Amino acid sequence: MSQPTLSNRVSTLKPSITVALNNRAKAMKASGIDVLSFAAGEPDFDTPQPIKDAAIKAIQDGQTKYMPTLGDMPTRECIAEKLTKENNIQGLTGEHIAIGVGGKHVLYSSIQCLFDPPAVGEDPWEMLLPTPAWVSYRPVCELSGGVVKEIVAGPESDFCITPKQLQDAITPRSRLLILNSPSNPCGTMYSEQQIRDLAKVIHEAVDIAPNLVVLTDEIYEKIVYGEHHHFSIGSIPEIAERVITLNGMSKAYAMTGWRIGYAAMPGEFGKSLIKGIGKLQGQMTTNITSFNYPAIREALTNESVAGTVEEMRLAFASRARLIQSRLAEIPGITCPTPTGAFYVFPEVSCLFGKTTPKGMKITDCASLSEAMLDEAHIAFVPGNDFGGCGPNHVRISFACSDEQINEGMDRFKKFVESLN
Repeated sequence: MSQPTLSNRVSTLKPSITVALNNRAKAMKASGIDVLSFAAGEPDFDTPQPIKDAAIKAIQDGQTKYMPTLGDMPTRECIAEKLTKENNIQGLTGEHIAIGVGGKHVLYSSIQCLFDPPAVGEDPWEMLLPTPAWVSYRPVCELSGGVVKEIVAGPESDFCITPKQLQDAITPRSRLLILNSPSNPCGTMYSEQQIRDLAKVIHEAVDIAPNLVVLTDEIYEKIVYGEHHHFSIGSIPEIAERVITLNGMSKAYAMTGWRIGYAAMPGEFGKSLIKGIGKLQGQMTTNITSFNYPAIREALTNESVAGTVEEMRLAFASRARLIQSRLAEIPGITCPTPTGAFYVFPEVSCLFGKTTPKGMKITDCASLSEAMLDEAHIAFVPGNDFGGCGPNHVRISFACSDEQINEGMDRFKKFVESLN
């Protein structure tokens, strides 16, 4: 008897390599192996107490029932006010805000609202993706029926694309440009002037690509420590109504497990997009956990929480300097200076072709990561699935203590020195 089969879109879907590496490292650690994991994109700090207290009070007050699909209006308005005051994105009301189950969910819903599979004889819609890029952008686009057109940047430009590269990539089938600054996996970011220069290209391309929209993923906006401040492309009036701003509570507020993300887009099309997200969520998850809404408002308005967020930012800045200095001690390993988020993305291709003490041949960054996990008990994420020049790199998260960074870099250095 024949067996049922899965759909092609699921059968061909690649699992997240970051989740897989982190899960394997956790399993090894649970079995008693002293594994140091640098794989997770998760702050090691606890959620600030006032945020937790707000959720606990909401539970005690009975806020445990269904809520409006996109979130209650006081919380949506609070997010709109935050984006207006902090990010200078004008024209936002609560009607322009969608709250979903984490940034990944909101990203998925936004892209589903923008893409259709191509009709017979028609070219597919394109998503312009500066790479290296977070691993989920590509599969989410492809699940929607779109195709990805990479715009490759390298370490010589701190992984930032140029206006000319963007201009050359735009076609009449360009539907979406993804921007992610500060960047996962690169740990670098665009300056305000670089963003303004890209915005000018987008504005001037309206006649060529009238359906082009920008989705700017700003989940790491508060974790910056280089010479540049965070700047939202949605604050530029000429293209503001073509920009979806995606953000959430996970990274800045150490709330990864709370699963709270949001999207914002001004203008009439923005309202239509948000309504579309609402229709999708209505068939998927409905609202996020009901007692999280007061916690969101507390996080965005409480001054003591802002102080704690700043303390976390300073800690990440110190760790960035530490891991950069430790990587510089390892012969052949090069890495741009981290300026945002909590990652470094060093080039490791100098190690390809070498052999480990246990006889494993290092052929690429994936085999390198496997060997380091098995033999040195350190978990780095191979750069293959980040696209662009990623296959020559590994991603190292420094969302961990100074002690773990030092011990991990000691193991990395010893491992590199042991290769033949």
